[in-house]
Amino acid sequence: MSPSVYRYMSRSFRQTQGDEGADLRHERLLNWRRENTVTRLEHPTRLDRARAVGYRAKGGFVVVRVRVRRGGQRKRAIIAGRRPKHKGILQMTLSKSLRRIAEERAQKHYPNLEVLNSYWLGEDGKQKFFEIILVDPDHPEIRADPKIAWISAPTQKGRVYRGLTSAGITGRGLRWSGKGAERFRPSRARNRRPTRRVQTKVIP
Repeated sequence: MSPSVYRYMSRSFRQTQGDEGADLRHERLLNWRRENTVTRLEHPTRLDRARAVGYRAKGGFVVVRVRVRRGGQRKRAIIAGRRPKHKGILQMTLSKSLRRIAEERAQKHYPNLEVLNSYWLGEDGKQKFFEIILVDPDHPEIRADPKIAWISAPTQKGRVYRGLTSAGITGRGLRWSGKGAERFRPSRARNRRPTRRVQTKVIP
């Protein structure tokens, strides 16, 4: 059985990440840095990866490229006599991944759409680039397709802010189960909340 065309697309993209594709990769990143933070695209850059996470070339699907700054939080250096280790300005890592932040920024830019999924596109020393797939829940072709019509349900409204995308599920720790993951379900916030005691009235 011969490999599909998407297998060759994936292999071609991996070759651009090596030494032989350095010129093409640097040219791409140079052009992407000059564009806006959220840029709408006509076609996905990685068609094989886009189709794997739910993209279809039909009405109602929108693809955007989002640029996110790399690294942790920036904290102002305090003016006080203590060691840099104890200043609390270094290694301030966010609990959200940069991919999840990119999805939220795309959702904020297109409030009438819903984020379906996303994937990594490239990175340099300062920024990371992701492609976000958004879907119009009110589009007739989306509502008529039984494979994607579920996103039109009211329960999927603002799904990216509630951690319902693939990046959100990973960030919430729901990819793991068993020992060490007891407090991840239904959520970590729910497990931090004190348990409410219900007093039962005894009838004599």
